[in-house]
Amino acid sequence: MIPRILISKAATPDGGKEICLYKHDEDYSITVGNAELMSSRAHGSEEALAELACKRIENQEKPRVLIGGLGMGFTLRAALDRLPVKAQVVVAELVPAVVRWNRGPLAGLAGRPLSDKRVSIREADAAEMIQAGPARYNAIMLDVDNGPGAVTRTDNDWFYSLKGLYAIFAALRPKGVLATWSAGPDAAFTARMNKVGFTVDEVRVRAHSSGKGGHHIIWIARKTGSKSKKKINLCRRQNGS
Repeated sequence: MIPRILISKAATPDGGKEICLYKHDEDYSITVGNAELMSSRAHGSEEALAELACKRIENQEKPRVLIGGLGMGFTLRAALDRLPVKAQVVVAELVPAVVRWNRGPLAGLAGRPLSDKRVSIREADAAEMIQAGPARYNAIMLDVDNGPGAVTRTDNDWFYSLKGLYAIFAALRPKGVLATWSAGPDAAFTARMNKVGFTVDEVRVRAHSSGKGGHHIIWIARKTGSKSKKKINLCRRQNGS
């Protein structure tokens, strides 16, 4: 039996848990506490997150994209494979160790996407990037946790809350797209996106790129109106921006 080997570990941003990188034979996995966040064995849904979002902005010559959560680089690679040469891709990763792993033992898994000149990496909270200013992005792709039932850190709840969704709505350009990954469905989250003013599609995708394995959920939400303008301005004041 091939043992699972601990390659590296680091504290989560709140210091309450450890995030660990393991290798088992030729596969890698990242865990937090007792929960496996991701594995190189199954990354089809991470790629689908980028594919579904990029398809909806394919008419943009110079799109600016924010990816929240680097993971093992599969979402970033899928985005780069579909975005034009003049695209700008900002990746926000809160855990410095994850960035180091993607430059080290994980680099080859997704073809070294951090080496692409279109990419800039920020060791920062994606929430900070979202609140940095209005109408900055054509697409925002979020894979910051296991979905609305966040397990890594409670602060990730912000991305799925009304306050966070209003901020995301403001950060998107007209007809911009929010793509959100989740381990499972959440009707309340869909309702919140509709309330903010997004037009929402909920897509079930396979965990494996081969079309096998369990299903994950990708929400594709398009900014189609301005009915939330008053509430967005209120959200900005609450966030001190």
